[in-house]
Amino acid sequence: MLLTNRVEQTAWFAMRVTYQRELAVKEMLTERSIASFIPMRYELRTVKQRKKRELVPAIHNLIFVYAKQSDVQQVKAEISYFQYMMDRCTGRKIVIPEEQMRRFMAVAGTYNENLIYFKPGETNLAKGTRVRVIGGEFEGQEGTFVKLKGVRDRRVVIAVEGVVAVAMATIHPDLIEAIPDTPQPTVGKSIRRKIVI
Repeated sequence: MLLTNRVEQTAWFAMRVTYQRELAVKEMLTERSIASFIPMRYELRTVKQRKKRELVPAIHNLIFVYAKQSDVQQVKAEISYFQYMMDRCTGRKIVIPEEQMRRFMAVAGTYNENLIYFKPGETNLAKGTRVRVIGGEFEGQEGTFVKLKGVRDRRVVIAVEGVVAVAMATIHPDLIEAIPDTPQPTVGKSIRRKIVI
């Protein structure tokens, strides 16, 4: 019998908690030196008849965890309300690719008040154009330029497939360039195209 040593990889797992306890779980994970991310935003709340600007979770009950699966399993064994999010089509745990998570955190981590969050299925990104932001607060980010329901202008949307999508604040068209579908030779020509609105 041949035994192989498999090194367990760290990965981003999409996790659910119940009863809006995501901040308590994040604190527990931090105590165990496990990295996590919760999309947050500022909200005006009335506390004792005074308005106060508070940083709150943008999507309740959602937390992203960056760890080895065995570490996540240990935490799950101790916290009954901490569960994996599952892909409805495949029935597998949702694991987010590093690059996709990096882009999502770069946008959601700004706490910009103009960000709009969507659940899976609330946006149809297939109708949009793949773009790169070339200036401003979100420079370097890539997403899909699409018209959204209830929003006047088109927005750049970054999605974590099967979990959440975030639409950036309105970005001037001069700060966006289309990403070609297939790489083309750039002999003497620029591959940069402007988006027509």
